[in-house]
Amino acid sequence: MAEDKKPTIKKDTINTKGARKTAGCNSRLTKGKGEITINGKALNLYFPRPDLQNIVLKPLQLTGHEKDVDLSLKVKGGGQVSQAGACRHAISRALEILDPTLRAVLKAEGFMTRDPRVKERKKPGLRRARRAPQWSKR
Repeated sequence: MAEDKKPTIKKDTINTKGARKTAGCNSRLTKGKGEITINGKALNLYFPRPDLQNIVLKPLQLTGHEKDVDLSLKVKGGGQVSQAGACRHAISRALEILDPTLRAVLKAEGFMTRDPRVKERKKPGLRRARRAPQWSKR
């Protein structure tokens, strides 16, 4: 997911992108009642596990905006945990645009940094990225 595009602000919506590993998320933040939809589904339907829901909701809870903004998220790629992390990154970026004073709080928790860890590529002559063939004496 290319992150070279700048976040956009149109009228009363804020569009941002977030990423983690191979997952990417586009978010649209608007003023509202606290509704969150991910790929057209409610948060608790898309992420049924409470720990993944907490990952997504943490920036909103930390800044006190869980009841006054609506979020529409489009996420793809990666696994469930990676998608939840990408959503958290996108939400944090949107909240920073909404109120720039929140940046210090979000950055202290590590929500403003994209998690760059990806699977290491396989090297020639090895079985996997670092696993060498079994040595045999004869």
